[in-house]
Amino acid sequence: MNGKHFETFKASVERELMHHPVVVDNAYTAWFAQGHLSLDQLRHFTVQFSVFSNQFLLAALNRVINADTLEAARESKEILLNELGVIYADPERPSAGAPPADAEREGDPALVSTTGTVDGGRFRFRAAHFEWLLRFGAALGLGFADMGRRRHGDAGTLFFCDELFRLYGSGDCNEAMGASFAVENWAAAGFWKELIQGLERVRAEQVPALPLAFFTWHDKLEDNHRDHVWHELRRCYDSPSFDEAAFLAAGATMLDAVRTFWVGLYEARQQAMGSARRYASSGRGMR
Repeated sequence: MNGKHFETFKASVERELMHHPVVVDNAYTAWFAQGHLSLDQLRHFTVQFSVFSNQFLLAALNRVINADTLEAARESKEILLNELGVIYADPERPSAGAPPADAEREGDPALVSTTGTVDGGRFRFRAAHFEWLLRFGAALGLGFADMGRRRHGDAGTLFFCDELFRLYGSGDCNEAMGASFAVENWAAAGFWKELIQGLERVRAEQVPALPLAFFTWHDKLEDNHRDHVWHELRRCYDSPSFDEAAFLAAGATMLDAVRTFWVGLYEARQQAMGSARRYASSGRGMR
């Protein structure tokens, strides 16, 4: 191990990244999980999430371009091309039969897979992650022109997107690895489950046709991603170019940006509620 102590470093990672406020105390997703959303609140969330989801493609491409090894470039292409609609090919996965009874929630087996590789996979337009999100938005009255573009993003959303491009796609392998590690472990820490819990209540009470596959598929995938980035970190730790401090700093900065995104959503919700209360108390809301 070249005199390095990975277990000691792992404890530092757990302490400095896995206990970040956005991982352990996300006020917005905790509220969202209760399912007490108005449709306007859900539309605002959907638009902001669509901006992050679509702009992530730029960060993912930047990561491919800036990869320091062929292996890293290929790993990055796995993520980018799957985002764009290349379905993972898995020779051990049975061929898709009849879709499940709740295909919109579980995902159509002809379009999704959580294992395998894009090498030899089949491209389908409808398998693109942003198109899944478009179908979700359509159930709320949102169209293609309403979602995904920078002009739709709030300040906190755009800050998050820009930090993803800068750090996740960094040409410094330590920064890129730290940002990727932080994002994947944040994503696997449970926020998808909180979103799904809230959306299931919305679906049951307000929008019966609301498709949840975008969210349920990502939740299923995250444990695999988390295991992968821990394995990658262990493999890279012994490299002479590995820099513990740079890795941790980039990871913490990336999580700060993630938190800015969610805080922005939480504050927008509070501002909207405050405006509604002021409108009602003025008497105009009673006319």
